[in-house]
Amino acid sequence: MGNCKYCGQPAGFLRKKHKDCEAAYNKGIEKIHGAIESCLSDNRSINDALEEVRDIAKNSYISEGEFPTVVKRGWEGAVEHAFEDGVLTEEEEQRLSAMAEAIGFDKEELYTNPAYNKLVKGAVIREVLEGKIPERFKVSGALPFNFLKSERLVWVFQSAEYYEMRTYREYVGRSRGFSIRIAKGVYYRTGGFRGRPVETQKMVHVDTGLLGITNSHIYFSGSKKRFRIKYNKIVSFEPFSNGIGVFRDAKTAKPQYFLIDDGWFLYNLVTNLARL
Repeated sequence: MGNCKYCGQPAGFLRKKHKDCEAAYNKGIEKIHGAIESCLSDNRSINDALEEVRDIAKNSYISEGEFPTVVKRGWEGAVEHAFEDGVLTEEEEQRLSAMAEAIGFDKEELYTNPAYNKLVKGAVIREVLEGKIPERFKVSGALPFNFLKSERLVWVFQSAEYYEMRTYREYVGRSRGFSIRIAKGVYYRTGGFRGRPVETQKMVHVDTGLLGITNSHIYFSGSKKRFRIKYNKIVSFEPFSNGIGVFRDAKTAKPQYFLIDDGWFLYNLVTNLARL
């Protein structure tokens, strides 16, 4: 007879848990996440909120070993909650940062957490909307970009895929051909004509490299292509979930596409920097 993995009491023949214990456990996790999210907007101290979630854990069969992970997942949920209205306020940023410290994230763990990355990106967008040039992105080492004196780096995306829209032409409708006698000893083969031309456009991967965003340009540096695009030379931006399309103000300019892991951030960043 096995014991319940939650309460430790006998669970019955070939059983590893009580349904009631499992329900209490799941409900406890839900309550902890809810308490941490509510801490984002209420006036309680963060320490008081953590005391509450510790009590919930004790009454929900959540072990000491599991507790830090459960609380950290709750913090990640609080970050998502802060973005539900589309804007991260300065107060929300400060509160979430203080919560992360109180919960016990170490720096390396925090900096590699996707929720923290989203928090920083939200703060960058907010500052741009306020007319400021963010200075949150820290660079270690040299970048392959030749910035102008007045430029300030805002963000760099690694492993950005660069695509161009290219036009391809093919001929369709060509017949097998047959010969017509035009004059004595002269024949013309009608199959010598090609069919009608049909043009198709395809998005072609050109290169992969670094995508740099400054207050005045978009930079790209790969093994094959290196260039920069000034914001006032761009007619429009096209948003995608995984990147943006750029349409420059030139008759011969081809649509250019940059694919990364966060199209929302890139689109909001460049479109608002272009307005500064």
